[in-house]
Amino acid sequence: MEECEGYGDYNMEIFNFKTVMLMIGFLMIIAGCYCMIRTYHMLKIIIGIEVAMKAVTLFLILAGYVNGHIGLAQAYVVTAIVLEVVSAVVFAGVTIGLYKKYGNMDIRNLTKLKG
Repeated sequence: MEECEGYGDYNMEIFNFKTVMLMIGFLMIIAGCYCMIRTYHMLKIIIGIEVAMKAVTLFLILAGYVNGHIGLAQAYVVTAIVLEVVSAVVFAGVTIGLYKKYGNMDIRNLTKLKG
């Protein structure tokens, strides 16, 4: 069988490494956003934020790989990981305070907190 001219390697170019990583990153961002939007449980929202931030980390490394500046991308990733950990700790602290005060982790109770 002969292949059509100009279409021989087209199918293999669609699923190269960069494209697969982009698709995985977008799926992770969609999953993280869905996790944040769909629930009122604070712990599940924190997990959704973490999944979306891991996708951002993946995009930073992929951008460094594509541009040939992997060292610079790694420096940005370290910064992003530090920011991610700090935000997770702050959210976890708020979640613990919410649970101690109301006995659940429903974000609708955040409007009742004072001080």
